[in-house]
Amino acid sequence: MLTLRPAEKPTFYFIGVTTGSSSIMKVFPKWAKALGIDAEIRGIDLPPHAPDAEYRAAAEFLKNDPLSLGALVTTHKLDLFRACRDLFDYVDPYAERLQEVSSLSKSKPGGAFCAHAKDPISSGLALEAFVPPQFWAEHGGEALLIGAGGSALAMSLYFAQEKFGANAPRRITIANRSAQRLESAQKALAGLASGRIEFRFIHGPAAADNDRLIAALPPYSLVVNATGLGKDAPGSPTTDAVEYPSDSLVWEINYRGDLIFMDQALAQKDRKRLHVEDGWTYFIHGWTQVIAEVFHIGIDADMIGALSRIAEKT
Repeated sequence: MLTLRPAEKPTFYFIGVTTGSSSIMKVFPKWAKALGIDAEIRGIDLPPHAPDAEYRAAAEFLKNDPLSLGALVTTHKLDLFRACRDLFDYVDPYAERLQEVSSLSKSKPGGAFCAHAKDPISSGLALEAFVPPQFWAEHGGEALLIGAGGSALAMSLYFAQEKFGANAPRRITIANRSAQRLESAQKALAGLASGRIEFRFIHGPAAADNDRLIAALPPYSLVVNATGLGKDAPGSPTTDAVEYPSDSLVWEINYRGDLIFMDQALAQKDRKRLHVEDGWTYFIHGWTQVIAEVFHIGIDADMIGALSRIAEKT
């Protein structure tokens, strides 16, 4: 059973799988200094799809411990939300729609316990950093999101915003090896961008299934590894035989680990004129969005740049 000790000073938590190997454990103290935050960071490691009792123990601890201010959640966003929904005093609209939580915070010391889903914002900021303006309107490509977890749902919500009009993928395919998770994703996204974006939900238990989906994409498409493979678990959702459509974007949203998916794409980068992106920018925006919420501070673009440079040097 999960055991957590009361915080002795203001503390920010990272709920993940292998938090000790994340660079954030070294980066956060330097970020805190730059932001004028007096707090330390602790990791809470849980296996993927942990028992509900462990998710509830973590949430109840954070809610009730006075000096535990909040947490960033990775990997467990959907499972923690499902197991702990009744513990939250406030749930933001993104979290309600996606049934996930990436940020746990308190409205003030001892105040309301809040659940936010920040990924539609942070994934959008990361996409805007490498997807060319008017990319979708000019080329008519599609998006393939491999994985049906919180990141894939968040990207779908980002693309479906009315403000983009025709400048969005004409079709978004979400592929996943778990049929149950795929059904949950389909339910969460029901009716989204109806008439503007076609959504497909494809069950593919093997990496070769994803290879076939990638090969069928038109040029100028986007392929995303939105699984934990390469970071939380070894391997890749594609095989070495994968063939990408030309002039496409390939996004490995992980930034650490054995990134085989990214290596497979890089092997044909020049031949297929691919843009291959890692998860570094996503990492920066993901963390700073949650830090701003937990510590009730604003972080502008200049500070984002400064924090990114600090992280790169750490």
